[in-house]
Amino acid sequence: MNYLSPIEKFLIIGLGNPGYLYRKTRHNLGFMILDKISKKYRFSFSKKKLGFISEFIYNDKLLFFLKPSTYMNRSGEAVKYWMIKEKIILKNILIISDDIYLNFGSFRLREKGGSGGHNGLKNIEIEIGTTHYARLRFGIKKNHFDQKIDSYVLENWKDEEIDDLFSKLDIGIKIIFSFVTNGLQKTMNLFN
Repeated sequence: MNYLSPIEKFLIIGLGNPGYLYRKTRHNLGFMILDKISKKYRFSFSKKKLGFISEFIYNDKLLFFLKPSTYMNRSGEAVKYWMIKEKIILKNILIISDDIYLNFGSFRLREKGGSGGHNGLKNIEIEIGTTHYARLRFGIKKNHFDQKIDSYVLENWKDEEIDDLFSKLDIGIKIIFSFVTNGLQKTMNLFN
């Protein structure tokens, strides 16, 4: 007899804030990268419980892309809900966020760590009860900025940054699909 093995599931979460007001802010980097993936692969997001979600088959794996609708500070509620609902194991979860302490355009993929002061990551750690989850951080720091961190991350990207930003997001997309295909350790070795 030939038994079909269950399809492996992944949950890829892009952090951001819902609504037009936040759409082009630095803090919405996670939403932006998922939107770019959806445009590239021609799928759309549907409003569901605690977020905007899409399902996509890639290399015989089922990917759930999630943009929490809970606002940044309560992102963990959406992550926990969809982990449980879809029975997705912790090693198959990837959180994508902005990072004010990394230089613009640089990526850092890690298997665990602290929140680095990021409120979305803090809430995820509280809700899922661990800091041992994969996170992909995208650097948004410029040489200097004069305002407070909260003001800077909630400021819209400047026109002159947009082209450079979108080319950098392509690298992030490669990292995400490598994580799904090759696993965390090999992807860290390839891209960090």
